[in-house]
Amino acid sequence: MIQRTPVRATHPAWYRVIVPAYARTPCSGMGAARQGGRFNRPGQEALYLALETATALAECQQDNPWLPPGTLCTFSVDGLRVADLAAGFDPAHWPPLWADHALDWRAEWFGRRTEPPTWYMADDVMAEGLDGILFPSQARPGGTNLVIYASSLRLSHQLSVYDPDGRLPQDPHEHP
Repeated sequence: MIQRTPVRATHPAWYRVIVPAYARTPCSGMGAARQGGRFNRPGQEALYLALETATALAECQQDNPWLPPGTLCTFSVDGLRVADLAAGFDPAHWPPLWADHALDWRAEWFGRRTEPPTWYMADDVMAEGLDGILFPSQARPGGTNLVIYASSLRLSHQLSVYDPDGRLPQDPHEHP
């Protein structure tokens, strides 16, 4: 397994479209925890970010011709240890299970009711004490994504949203 530590110097900005329901907690991965995600089981907090704005928009849109409401936000990530699958599967560096990293997890979980192999990959990453996975986007060829586990527990120097003017809602009664 290839490991890397993304730092601000080489990757100064990461992006995500925040849906209105999570505008008050942009660093939370609880949205992905509701039904699960490519690299997280239901109930497991995971924040998915993209290296490019176009990838963030494509990931939000998925297969839908319509882009749902949301706010494109910029995040800073620094010092987290991740499994680096961004270049794709290489049998010299990855266990055989990782060859299935691009399998459609939704077809497996919602269609066949079997746990997708990507959830076992996430188990391996966390067992190694890593914080997440850097991986190629399926929604936008050539794009790069990063999933961060237990994102709401990260220190602000490790993970933060760029909001210098306080535009994201803070008050629980404020409409996002």
